[in-house]
Parts: sequence; C-alpha cells; structure tokens
Amino acid sequence: MSRPSQRPDLPTLISLLLLGVVALLLLAPLLGLGRPPVWVLAALLLTRLSVQFWRSKLTGQASRRASGWILDLVLIALLMWVGLGGR
Repeated sequence: MSRPSQRPDLPTLISLLLLGVVALLLLAPLLGLGRPPVWVLAALLLTRLSVQFWRSKLTGQASRRASGWILDLVLIALLMWVGLGGR
C-alpha cells in the first residue's frame, strides 16, 4: 500500500531555501569565494524569521517558543551591530 505524498507548504519551502542560501554564504569563505557582507546574512535571517512568522499565522499554531524568536532577533541584531562597525 502506498502512502500519500505530503508536500511541504509554501512558507516551509521558502524558509528551507533561505536557510540553504545562508549556509552557502557561510561556506563561501571556506571555498575561497570571498566573505559576504554581514548585513546580507542578517537580512536573509530576518527574512527567514518573517517567513516563519507567516507560516505560524497560516497554520494557526506557533511552531516555536517565544524564546526561539527572541534568540533569532538577538542574533540578527548582533550581526547588524558587527556589520555596522559597532564596538
């Protein structure tokens, strides 16, 4: 008996794609392709966070705890602070 295929929804696919792009950008220096600007990584992570928020609104349930959202926002803020030359 075959199982019906369950395809992920659009926000999940977009989130996975954004995570793949972030991973490739983080691997770029190891491959000798140069370092991406920090603000690009922060923007991609912020976009991914907003897609996850969109997904939670569509499904009607929070897929993460509030501490996970706050941790992501702190990470993005730290990346932007470093990218803008903060001390």
